[in-house]
Amino acid sequence: MPPTSPSEHPRRPRLTPALADVRRAVREHLDALPDGSLALVALSGGADSLALALATAAEAPRAGRRAGAVIVDHGLQADSAQVAERAAAQARALGLDPVLVRRVVVGTSGGPEAAARAARSAALDAAVAETGAAAMLLGHTLDDQAETVLLGLARGSGTGSLQGMSAVRGTVRRPLLGVRRATTAAACADAGLEPWHDPHNAEERFARVRVRCSILPMLERDLDAGVIEALARTAAIVREDAEALDAMVDEVAEELVELEEAGCSLPVAALAANPAALRHRLIRLVARVEFGASLSRTQTLEVARLVTDWHGQKPLHLPGIRVERTAGRLVFTAAPADSGARDADDPHPIERGD
Repeated sequence: MPPTSPSEHPRRPRLTPALADVRRAVREHLDALPDGSLALVALSGGADSLALALATAAEAPRAGRRAGAVIVDHGLQADSAQVAERAAAQARALGLDPVLVRRVVVGTSGGPEAAARAARSAALDAAVAETGAAAMLLGHTLDDQAETVLLGLARGSGTGSLQGMSAVRGTVRRPLLGVRRATTAAACADAGLEPWHDPHNAEERFARVRVRCSILPMLERDLDAGVIEALARTAAIVREDAEALDAMVDEVAEELVELEEAGCSLPVAALAANPAALRHRLIRLVARVEFGASLSRTQTLEVARLVTDWHGQKPLHLPGIRVERTAGRLVFTAAPADSGARDADDPHPIERGD
């Protein structure tokens, strides 16, 4: 399919309800950026990112900001270079500048979805560094948020996944998290833009595709027509609670954590006096900040048992961390993963959010 031209797709289409919704969502994020700064749109050519690019191109000049686009060619399909160039042509036709096309090599670690996501994220981070952009705008919608929450719930991943994707995280911004996917498709149609349809989005070997094409439609049909909005609303509530708890943990950690010769320690009495949610977060915080480790639920509970179910256990060894209760304190020290003490690992040692 040949690239579209500005004459085929005018930059200022009639403002329909769908276009107004997308532009309003983008405007709120652009207004939060410094005057004259650059916002980049991560553009795949699909309806969500294309609607985002359209709205950003329209709203950035009004807000006194600059707008460009980054197209990542994953090289996973025979025509990926043509798809990337078509998206770049659409971005230029909308008036975005700069328009960068970056081809990446997708590895195999963690499965195809995770590998593609890692390669894309690295390319987008590099584009931000290269251009000095104040923000990278991603086209995730309310539907994407609902899918993320449902997948996290099914995996038992805790609040890290149930809170879904954040609207703002560093330079990354997701303006469309409150906008339905149907709205972005309608915005493209109203503007005369033809999105690209990723064939991977129809392959049910991917868990997210099964959720999108089968599970959520079934829940909408048989359970509640508002289940997608409810899942996204749940994510917002969980995120508020998690952020409040994390802030409390940071304050408590400043008072309780003491540096040791080869690590740090926490007083057992104070850990025991705190609710489980705070106690577990303190344990994970120490592991992450001092040792760069992400503890699973099983690992966290094993460490907590040194506080709540103490009967003279031997030191506990996690990957790279030795935890021991001694003299009324829980002492964390660096240790090789293959030490001889009892191991508390499980099949899913890492839990991550967005």
